[in-house]
Formats: sequence, C-alpha cells, structure tokens
Amino acid sequence: MNECVTQVPDERREQLRLWSARALESGHDDLPVAPLERTLNLLPLSGDAGFRRYFRTDTSPTLIAVDSPPSKTNVNRFVALADYLRRNGIHTPLVIAADIEQGYMLLEDLGDTQLLRELNPDSVSGLYAEVMNELLCLQQISRPEGMFPPYDRALLHMEMRLLPEWLVGKLLQREISEEEDRLLERTFAHLLDSATSQPQVLVHRDYHSRNLMIRDGERPGVVDFQDAVWGPVTYDLASLLRDCYIRWPREQVENWALAYAAIAVDAGIIPEVEPETFLRWFDWIGLQRHFKVLGLFPRLCLRDGKHGYLPDLPLVIRYTLEVCDKYPELQPFADWFRKEILPLIEQQDWYRDYRTAGERQAAETELPE
Repeated sequence: MNECVTQVPDERREQLRLWSARALESGHDDLPVAPLERTLNLLPLSGDAGFRRYFRTDTSPTLIAVDSPPSKTNVNRFVALADYLRRNGIHTPLVIAADIEQGYMLLEDLGDTQLLRELNPDSVSGLYAEVMNELLCLQQISRPEGMFPPYDRALLHMEMRLLPEWLVGKLLQREISEEEDRLLERTFAHLLDSATSQPQVLVHRDYHSRNLMIRDGERPGVVDFQDAVWGPVTYDLASLLRDCYIRWPREQVENWALAYAAIAVDAGIIPEVEPETFLRWFDWIGLQRHFKVLGLFPRLCLRDGKHGYLPDLPLVIRYTLEVCDKYPELQPFADWFRKEILPLIEQQDWYRDYRTAGERQAAETELPE
C-alpha cells in the first residue's frame, strides 16, 4: 500500500465503521449492548493505486478495515487469494471478517514499516535477501485450476499500450503516427516473445518495496496481491530490483538477479540457464513493466486524480532507456523516445533529469499524495 489516497465518502466510511463494530462484536454476548457501534473509530490510512481504501481501528490489537467497492473490485478474489497464499506459507493479512456483497473487510494489521522505508546502502543486501527468499517461496506455489489467470501475450500487450495512450496521447497531447506505432509494435513484440519463452510461475505482479512490510522477528508481510497471475519467472524479481521508487547500481542489481537465478535453479523453479539469457529475460520483462508504468502513472493522475505518481516517472524513464541502450533490437525505440517524446516530458512541471533519477536514500523518498 502506498501513500496515495483520496477522500472516502463519509456515508460509506460510516457504514464500514458500523459493519466493523458488528463484526467485532459477533460472538461476544457478554459485551454491553452495541458498545463498539458508539465508540469504534477508523483512522484513515494510505491506499493503493486501485479503488480500495484502508482504515486502522482503534482497538487492541489494531485491525485494518477495508472499503473495497464491489462494483470496482473483486472482494471474493481478494479473500480467496489471501487464504490460499497464507496456506502456502506467504504472510498475507489474515481476513478476520468480510462482507462480499457490500465490499467490506477486516484484516490483520501488518504494521506501517514498508520495505522502502528501511532500505539504505547498509541494509539493502540483507533485506533483499529476506524478501527474495519470500519470492522463492511464492514461486514454488502450485497453480490450482482457475485460481491464477495467465499473464499471456494479450494482457502483457494491453499493458504496454498504456504508454502511447496515456503518456503520449493524453498527458503530452501528442498523436502517434502509423510509422511510430509500427515501431512500438515491433518493440513490444520482442518483449512478448521473451516473456512467453520464460518458465511460468505465480506472479504477484506488484512485488516491490511499498507492498512488502518488514516486521521484527517475523517473515515479511505481503500486500496488494489481488491481481496475481501465472506468468514470466523474472517479472516479480524485476519489480523488486528495478523498483520504480528506489534505484541501486546496475552492476549490483545484475549480481542480485544472477544470485537469485542460481537459487531458483537449485529449488527447481527454473532449469539451468546461461547468465546472459537470464539477464535478458530480466531486462526485457522489466522493460515491459516500465512501459506499462509510463502509461499507468499518467492514467492514475488524469483519470483517478492521483497526482503524486508523476514525479516517479523520471526513474522509470532512466530504467527504460538504460535497458534499450543495452540491446540493438531496442535501440530504435530509445532513439525515437529521446528525440520525440523526452523534449515534451521535459516541459512538465514534475519532471527532473532522468539521468540522475533514483540516486537518493530511501528515507528521502517522498510518497505520492
């Protein structure tokens, strides 16, 4: 969960408060008549990039009350996935109570300590080892029928099309020519071929420093898992190591990725693979994700009124161009982007020099509002 939050309608919030009180009182006949309905308070918390809203109860222990509008979210899937992942050893929040029809949930409180807030040059290797071990556990989970939809070419392609639609078309107000669209599609095709050639596993789909909760003496808590799919083995690894909110030196990131590959081979998650092949998988699926984010963050701003994501785009641009510059097949995209799109981005009031983006301490990172 990140810090981008919009105001929840008071009526819906009050309904959630009353439902939470009744859920907590259920089975406690010795309590006075409806004490919690009068006294329970819900304290607003940060939300995620979707439509859910989060509150902390003032009970002991505290819990998380969730407003998850059923017209815009799949509450049943959230509950089912939370349960399935917990039964397979992943510490997702325990669902204390849920009303599928109304879209209300009470969850275990995993705390406020996001991985992002704890990362610094001294802590990063140990913390990444911890959350990469959790990722190994995630990737060894089996796929029950109907539980995880495929992260197939159609879905991966649809995500990348967010870039021309929302970044170029709607944010920058620039049309894409037919020739430019063909260039995009050729670039997308390379990434789709790579993605579908990789071993396929359970993919969290947003496995990064704001969705991993660090807790003393316990395994990391994992949140925002409701969009999990079955897809490329390097996707979550790229989400973590090429995080949109913090950057580490490229050589260090590649060493971490290859160390992960070796352990994944030993665990039977992937077959033996040449380092160059694994790094290509890692680079190219990371690029697919960053193409998506280059469109997703503008959409969050323009459609959903969540303006705090745009200042993170320079780091995403840096990742994008660094990877494209590394591979001849992707260089035409980099050349086009630098010539045609970057000058328009540089005129935006949120822009800063992408060439130094991410070179900051995690503690200095400002979260979106």
